Amino acid sequence: GLELVKDYGIFTIISKPLYWLLNQLHGILGNWGWSIVALVVLLKAAFYWLNAKAYASMAKMKSVNPKVMEMRERLKDKPQEMQQEMMRIYKDEKVNPMGGCFPIVIQIPVFIALYWVLLSSVEMRHAPWIGWIQDLSAPDPWFILPIVMTATSLFQTWLNPTPPDPMQAKLMWIMPLAFSVMFIFFPAGLVLYWITNNVLSIAQQWFINKRLGVLGK
Repeated sequence: GLELVKDYGIFTIISKPLYWLLNQLHGILGNWGWSIVALVVLLKAAFYWLNAKAYASMAKMKSVNPKVMEMRERLKDKPQEMQQEMMRIYKDEKVNPMGGCFPIVIQIPVFIALYWVLLSSVEMRHAPWIGWIQDLSAPDPWFILPIVMTATSLFQTWLNPTPPDPMQAKLMWIMPLAFSVMFIFFPAGLVLYWITNNVLSIAQQWFINKRLGVLGK
C-alpha cells in the first residue's frame, strides 16, 4: 500500500485519509491510474453541491456580461460612474461577483493535500496506467496527457464568464497555455488527476450553463 513518506504540516491531516482511500481503491481496481480517476470522482461527488453553487454564480455572471460590456464601452471615460453602474447592474440582477470563488477556495486544501499524496507516493514509481503510460511518476513521454489537459482547460475557460476588463480576458486564455508548459514536466499521475478533475468540472458546468440558458454566450 501507499506510505506517507513526508510530513506536510496541516495538510497531513487531510493527506492521511486520502492515502487510505487511494489504497482502498487500488485494492479494488488493481491499477494506480484508475485509482486516481476513481478518487477524483469521489471527491467531486463530495463537493458536488459546493461546485454547483459556484458554477451557477458564474453562469449568472455570464448572462449579465453583455450589459456590463456595453456599459463599460459607454462609460469608458468615466471610471467612477462606470464602477457605480457596474455595482447597480450586479445588484439589480442579484449577481455576486465573488459568488463563484468561495465554494472553490475552501476546496483548495483538499486538492493541495491530494497533490502531495500523488507526488510523494513511492508506489507510483514505475506504476503503469494504460498504453503508453508505463510510469505514473514520470512525465508523459508522448505529451498526450498535457495536450488533453490544455484542451480541457481552454474549454473550461470558454464556459466561464468573460471578465469585463480586456486584459483580464486575455489572461484567462493565456494562463491555460502557460500552465500547459509546466504540465509537460509533471508526473503523468498528477496530469491524469487534473484531467479527470477538469472533465468532471466541465460536465457539471456545461449542464448548469445549459439549464440557465447561457451556454455559448
